Amino acid sequence: MIKMNAFRYILSIALVSVFLCQGTHAHENDSSKVSFAYDLDFQMQFDNREFYRSNFTTSMTVFGARLTPSVGIALRQDGNTMHRLMMGIDVMKDFGRSPVSPDRADAGSPETASGQWNKDLFKEMTLYYSLDKKMGDTGLSIVAGVFPRLLSEGYYSRAFLSDSLRFYDNNLEGLLIKIRRPKAYYEVGCDWMGQYGTFRRERFMIFSSGNAKVAPVLSLGYSAYLYHYSCSERAVGVVDNVLINPYIILDLSHVTKTQVFSMRLGWLQAMQNDREMVGRYVCPGGAEFDLDIRKWNVGIRNEFFFGKNMMPYYHSKDPGGYTYSNLLYMGSPFYQVYDRPVNHAGVADRLEVYYAPQIGLPYLDFRISAIFHFNGTQYSGCRQMVSLNFNLQELLGRNKR
Repeated sequence: MIKMNAFRYILSIALVSVFLCQGTHAHENDSSKVSFAYDLDFQMQFDNREFYRSNFTTSMTVFGARLTPSVGIALRQDGNTMHRLMMGIDVMKDFGRSPVSPDRADAGSPETASGQWNKDLFKEMTLYYSLDKKMGDTGLSIVAGVFPRLLSEGYYSRAFLSDSLRFYDNNLEGLLIKIRRPKAYYEVGCDWMGQYGTFRRERFMIFSSGNAKVAPVLSLGYSAYLYHYSCSERAVGVVDNVLINPYIILDLSHVTKTQVFSMRLGWLQAMQNDREMVGRYVCPGGAEFDLDIRKWNVGIRNEFFFGKNMMPYYHSKDPGGYTYSNLLYMGSPFYQVYDRPVNHAGVADRLEVYYAPQIGLPYLDFRISAIFHFNGTQYSGCRQMVSLNFNLQELLGRNKR
């Protein structure tokens, strides 16, 4: 959390902008190399979750917006190499969350202190360096620092990252390397999520994703991470959490004359070891099938998983007495398959019916969805979602992502 007030942040960014602009004018003779760089992303999400039929997660409504402006300097080394140094701010507002006036709340009510004044909306600063280099048919990108998660372009199943985490944990802290070929894409990165402290555990994740088109309708790909969930002063012990997801994709949109007709078949394999409390690896796994069909901007997407509980330690406690829960598992809790660990396989299914009008492409993504969750033969609840994402870099045609 940023401890400065909002005015100081706005003033700091404004001063940096003026400085960079002046620096750019001072190098008019070299204007083809040095320039002022900027970016702006906006996200709004409404997600009404009705899970009263399920114990996997609680019913709630996520409704908020995020604005992430950034400014910096761009240096073109040559026709194939671009360097950028960027600084920005992550502004996030949960709609309706604001302090309750003390005269309308019970004395000591947490709502009088846990709300969001305007200065509390400034969540985190982004500070990063990026390199984009073209080497023949190969493109290399390197990003280092604190940077937006959207710079990661790989595919990760919801077993890796839940919808909530993607929205609320907007930034990565570490390093990301991307390699792009005419028919392939690969990335590897490191996200350092926790520094060792009294209660805060040391946590980091090494992740990677890639895919390659091997035929006009066939692609091969993978996703993987190694998540190291280490100890704090108050809680000893380490948990290793490895997840691997090889898959194949059939893209039949050109054959069927549809906007989208994609089938993804993959295998999720986990390897987890609670060194202090268990002392051995458990290796749950299962098959995942994802079907997405869209025509006339109306689509249906079904994500079907058959396998064992992918989160066997979800309800377990560490040596300090704290439940692991979503600090150890960042994917959708429905991949538990059952409410408690079991040794036999089960089914988790996510059915989405959506409307995604093609307006303002490619820089505007708007989507309205109704989502239904099932576990085995049990109906687990539904969600109504509206999301809007705007990316300035796409509008400017800089091919940032």
